[in-house]
Amino acid sequence: MESIVISMNFFKNILAAVLGNLIAFGFLFVILLMGIAGLASISSISGPNGKQSLNEGSVLQLQLDKAIYDRVPAVEQFNAGLGFEPEALGLDQILHSIRSAAEDENIEGISLETQLIQAGWSQTRSIRRALKDFKDNGKFIYAYGDFYSQKSYYLASVADSIFLNPVGQIDFKGLSSEILYFKDFEDKYGLKMEVIRLGKYKSAVEPFLDNKMSTENRTQIKTLLDDLWKVVADEMADDRNLTPFALNQAANQLAGNTANRAKKANLVDGLRYEDAYRKAIEDRLDTAVDYVSLTAMGTPKSAYNKAIKDRIAVVYAQGNILYGEGSETVIGKTVFLDALDEALENSRVKAIVLRVDSPGGDALTSEIIWERLQAAKEQKPLFVSMGNVAASGGYYISLPAQKIVADPLTITGSIGVWAMLPNIKEFSDDLGINAEQVSTHDNSMGYSPFEKVSNGFRKAAKESIQEVYSTFKEHVSTDRSMDLERVEQVAQGRVWSGTRAFQNGLVDGLGDLQTAIAMAAEAASLDSYNVVSYPNITPDLETFLSEGFPFLQLHWKSQLPSFWKRLFVPKNKSQRPIQIQTELPFELNIR
Repeated sequence: MESIVISMNFFKNILAAVLGNLIAFGFLFVILLMGIAGLASISSISGPNGKQSLNEGSVLQLQLDKAIYDRVPAVEQFNAGLGFEPEALGLDQILHSIRSAAEDENIEGISLETQLIQAGWSQTRSIRRALKDFKDNGKFIYAYGDFYSQKSYYLASVADSIFLNPVGQIDFKGLSSEILYFKDFEDKYGLKMEVIRLGKYKSAVEPFLDNKMSTENRTQIKTLLDDLWKVVADEMADDRNLTPFALNQAANQLAGNTANRAKKANLVDGLRYEDAYRKAIEDRLDTAVDYVSLTAMGTPKSAYNKAIKDRIAVVYAQGNILYGEGSETVIGKTVFLDALDEALENSRVKAIVLRVDSPGGDALTSEIIWERLQAAKEQKPLFVSMGNVAASGGYYISLPAQKIVADPLTITGSIGVWAMLPNIKEFSDDLGINAEQVSTHDNSMGYSPFEKVSNGFRKAAKESIQEVYSTFKEHVSTDRSMDLERVEQVAQGRVWSGTRAFQNGLVDGLGDLQTAIAMAAEAASLDSYNVVSYPNITPDLETFLSEGFPFLQLHWKSQLPSFWKRLFVPKNKSQRPIQIQTELPFELNIR
């Protein structure tokens, strides 16, 4: 009887193992099929590299209500192909398509149908400037929306005529920013942040120290918003033939809250439904309209001329700066330095332009990248183009360039340093959790979230932060040819608009990526050249499994504000005890 039971258990175990393997293989097979589908979709999303043949009377249709990157990461395209995330657009693709359309005799005009653009202010301005160049070629731009966000209206204001749905609205009210403060929350629940900072404007940590905005923080935000609004308002007023006073009155009175009021304030030219809008374009061309998409104009790769050997490399630095490998959306030392080395080792690359769109991050990584860029500029001309944000660590890594170009709407500066550590002692005490330590030396324990930061640890951390801050300022002083006293005046963590950064000597000029590329070409004595992009990342299976399948990730962690991640995301054993940050001083959401 015992042998029968053993045999039955044996066969049960065999059956369970077989079933388990079948389920596992089935799951992997499904993942593999999805991966193949996603990879195949990348090419379909990107479209053909070459420009399509167009009919006479074609109109380029610009629908930009999608996430816009300076350059779309491959994993984003993969996710879009699988339907996990909306399709994203690359600023490089958008600008290429507009410029190509301007030169194509079959393209008569552009239909701008963007209601809720998901781009930064600097990116939006780059698109707007390309549209103005398009108009300078004697072609028309019409814009239509059922409604307009404020940023989308800024883009649409370049059009010859703007049409709005008769029951639509324009969110036209000026700029504002809101910051949440957590001091009472911390005191109530015992979830606190231990803060160490230098620079009176380093206000990323301010919400954990007080319940109201400091005078310094309010000053810098107000100055920044005023600078940005002046550029935006002046350009809108000029293209709409309005005075700045009339435009500001419209904002104060929320004149876009109804279509009729928007029309009366001359914010739009006509109130029409979409069918009537299409008819207006047909009437202008006096023929049936053939609408074409962005990819019909080819991709940036299609502009590559094989007969031209010389190249200018654009190295994209997008995202936060973190210590580690990095990716297309995270600036880590491995991926970034490999891309830089590849550009340096390529004999056909005659100059390098670093495109920075980063609020900063890890100070050590910023220093490592800064040092390698210093060596790089000794080998080839190096220039920087700043995008939406190039602040703190983003400014740090820009310093080695021969020239730095910022957009007037770029947010930059923020020369300051801080560190922040979660402390949950009061919260854990309330839960009945007590942490006990045994140590060999006074400061052996270092940092524990279950204990208040010791005086020894705080003193050591402050010394480290002081050293990083001094190093940062010395780099600014040397690379920007400014004395340290002047550096301190523009430092202390304060952020600046691109316009004011230029006035303060923190950047060398105002312009976009094309401006920096032209400067690099001149420095390298190039009359003709191809533009190539780095890093060249072909994601492997591991990358797609870790980044390409959102349902396999702990999404709730990635959605947490950066300062709460330190509480809920376990610290890797290889991490340094305190990570000093050169990062944008606050999460600035401009509305």
